Amino acid sequence: MTWDTLGRSKLKRCCTPEVLSVLACKTCHSKVDYRVMQPSKATPELFPQGSFHREDETDDGLFYGQPRLVVHVDEYAVKAIASYFGRVLPRDGTILDLMSSWRSHMPQDLPMRNLVGLGLNAVEMAENPQLDRAVVHDINADPVLPFDDSAFDAAVLTVSVQYIVRPVEVFRQVNRVLREGGSLHVVYSNRMFPTKAVAIWKALDDARRPQLIASYLHHSRGWGPPEALDIGNHQEPYADPVYVVAASKEHEYYGS
Repeated sequence: MTWDTLGRSKLKRCCTPEVLSVLACKTCHSKVDYRVMQPSKATPELFPQGSFHREDETDDGLFYGQPRLVVHVDEYAVKAIASYFGRVLPRDGTILDLMSSWRSHMPQDLPMRNLVGLGLNAVEMAENPQLDRAVVHDINADPVLPFDDSAFDAAVLTVSVQYIVRPVEVFRQVNRVLREGGSLHVVYSNRMFPTKAVAIWKALDDARRPQLIASYLHHSRGWGPPEALDIGNHQEPYADPVYVVAASKEHEYYGS
């Protein structure tokens, strides 16, 4: 069986089952059962030592305290992200923009009940015209999201997953705040602040990163099989690449 992880290249199922057992086969559309692991573990226990080390381990609040009113991917990537969100996000939904900034890249014609941003910089989020509410919160310092259970219909994490140092705990929290059937969309490119990106992310190429994100989902539990997509603009030879890993909440995990 081959596995289409990026919409272009197919990989053989030769990696660790903890990573690939959660993917759905794009050829036959079959789903692979989750491996039951009890009890759950924290991020550092699940990955090789040093995986979430960063070159710059200073307080993230200091690094991100200065507003950066810039877009971190090019115009082609921005359009691709907005187009994707327009296709997959629920109409009139309450949506969480995790690690939000001054742009959420939502299409202008997408009706939303509420768009809630959670990020580190209040000034950046105040400049975001699409946000209905902004919450300043450092998920690396405290992965517990300050929201009620089942508060959102969908969540997006756009070009920031590479900075999370406790992704299993964060994804478990996203699962908690989503309603049953709600979806998480992790959008990423190859752009980053290298000193703040975790080591395991920088060690992998674009073909392996969706498997890493799938492992975050797998270990945080409660998710259906994720789908990995390449949504970039391949008509423009120098356009920034854009990829997505998306999954829906099947149930809430109540373990430790």
